[in-house]
Amino acid sequence: MNEKSWCLWCARNFKSWEFLGLERHGQVSSGSLWNKAKFGENIIIGNIDTGVWPEAESFRDDRIGPVPTQWRGACDNHNDSTFNCNRKLIGARYFNKGYLAFLASINISRPSSLIDSPRDIDGHGTHTLSTAAGRFVPSANFLGYGNGTAKGGAPNARVAAYKVCWPPIHAPGCADSDILAAFDQAIHDRVHVLTVSLSGGNAGYFDDGIAIGAFHAVKNGITVVCAAGNSGPEYGSLSNTAPWIITVGASTIDREIQTDVLVANTNIRIKGQSYSTSKLPGKKYYPLIISTDAKLANASEQNATNCLTNSLDPAKVKGKIVVCKWGWSSAIENGEVVRDAGAVGLVVANGPYSGNFIFVESNVIPATHITYKDGITLLNYINSTRSPMGYITAPQTTLGVKPSPVMAAFSSRGPNKYNEEILKPDIVAPGVNILAAISEGGNPTGIDIGNKRIPFYFETGTSMACPHIAGIAGLLKAMHPDWSPAAIRSAIMTSGYCFFVCLSAYYIFYKISLIRC
Repeated sequence: MNEKSWCLWCARNFKSWEFLGLERHGQVSSGSLWNKAKFGENIIIGNIDTGVWPEAESFRDDRIGPVPTQWRGACDNHNDSTFNCNRKLIGARYFNKGYLAFLASINISRPSSLIDSPRDIDGHGTHTLSTAAGRFVPSANFLGYGNGTAKGGAPNARVAAYKVCWPPIHAPGCADSDILAAFDQAIHDRVHVLTVSLSGGNAGYFDDGIAIGAFHAVKNGITVVCAAGNSGPEYGSLSNTAPWIITVGASTIDREIQTDVLVANTNIRIKGQSYSTSKLPGKKYYPLIISTDAKLANASEQNATNCLTNSLDPAKVKGKIVVCKWGWSSAIENGEVVRDAGAVGLVVANGPYSGNFIFVESNVIPATHITYKDGITLLNYINSTRSPMGYITAPQTTLGVKPSPVMAAFSSRGPNKYNEEILKPDIVAPGVNILAAISEGGNPTGIDIGNKRIPFYFETGTSMACPHIAGIAGLLKAMHPDWSPAAIRSAIMTSGYCFFVCLSAYYIFYKISLIRC
């Protein structure tokens, strides 16, 4: 099959659900799929992940009726008296026998901090589950950014959490045997949809825990939606390629947290993105310096390029904005390095591999992240000017960004290495800078935020795209209780229409029209 034959289906998003036609300017029309499906009422969506933070507002149960009679699950809170389920979060379980057996096999004792509880400390599971089926929560934002009403795809659906992932020690913290146990439990509990934002396995269909568990779930009428993985843009980098799974890649949305670089004495304004919690005072221009021009004598060129620890000369960066290349470490770590060296700001520029994709992060210093092309523009300016000066603007939420959606650079690509005739991923959904509930058991930002609560946070990955499709699957199941997982998958994929063709001819993007489902 040639490259032009490869086809990718895409669910377009503006604040996720408005892009899909479920609402418009915050209003839900009578003809919306939400109303037709009663917002997923009495559908049960299970999540196999890191657990759940039960106190999150997205899982409150006011104005929700009794638990559906078909539910056979339970709330396992024997070791955590503060963990409570309700009529929204109707069940929660944890599975760690496989994880503990692995630790024992490498002579590592059980971590003292490990609590046998479905409570989510990591935050990943809370984020994905609230994206699939979180309730309407007004004034949701991260430190003021992206303010609006948070909601999941099936806001009235009931949810159940199956915790299988634990702190990684010498290996990923999600054991195949625990994942299989969770699938088995979800089948027993009689959920309708399973969202599984786990990936990375390279085993074949009959050796992979997710593929095997999903097969049995689908056989029992449960629609299983999985993340494609974050190993893009490598060719054939997909995970979760079994034909009975709905495999979801990630695309961008048309919202950005914009933080620009202004170049002195020119008309150059370079658009970037950041959640930086600090800003430069006034509109004073500061000297710009490329990180390699500030290299310590004993540091490697590569380390200085990426602004790694002990690579920059404080005497050369003090009071300046440093331009680093993204890679090898996070922008937050870059920010800590340049701050400790005395810099006032940071510009992180992509290399050619990352291209136009920007991974937006918080930072400890005024900062922004720019594309590869814009990085070249900035470097050319610095190299052509005796005294280059610049300024980083404060972050602000920008809507209506075009083009959007765009395939996320990190999203794993096809073809399916186990069977190229089975096209994967099946669909692409919003997976970049998705705002949803987060665990309050830790600090997701990686920076010191004092005593501020962080109930919502932006996350990026195919993990965030996966629950968008799971929520849609829940709505379709509510409208058509007799539909099989195959029928639901077909309805999602065949409701699209072409709206953009990439110049590389690698992919044809489609927008899913839920009105046509």
